[in-house]
Amino acid sequence: MMTVKKLTSDVISNELEFGFSRSGGPGGQHVNKVNTKVTLRWDVANSQLLDEEQKALLFKKLGKRLTNDGVLVLSSQEERSQLANKEDVQAKLDELLIKAFAKKKKRKPTKPTKASVEKRLEEKKKQGEKKKWRRGE
Repeated sequence: MMTVKKLTSDVISNELEFGFSRSGGPGGQHVNKVNTKVTLRWDVANSQLLDEEQKALLFKKLGKRLTNDGVLVLSSQEERSQLANKEDVQAKLDELLIKAFAKKKKRKPTKPTKASVEKRLEEKKKQGEKKKWRRGE
């Protein structure tokens, strides 16, 4: 099984497909001529670098981001240069992989402190006294 640190966009770069298109939004003449938007596609379902356990985990964690065919699609059009957008989309992929493979910490059940238990019981007693007084007993 591959470790989290080893699985980055650099390691899986031969399985990544990049597409380029025109970015939307304001810009003028330049934006209408250059393809600065970068779309990254990674076929998780047919990846040679992942074992079945890792694929299942990615399908579970990234299910909403995957297409029906098991392809992860990410895009970036924030920057004005294609190279910067490509680096941005690779950073997004790295961040997703780190989050997907991160081990969740097990919750340690805690006990209330002795002081908080005493305080709660004291408040309860006061409330009972108040209601008893209202009833006229």
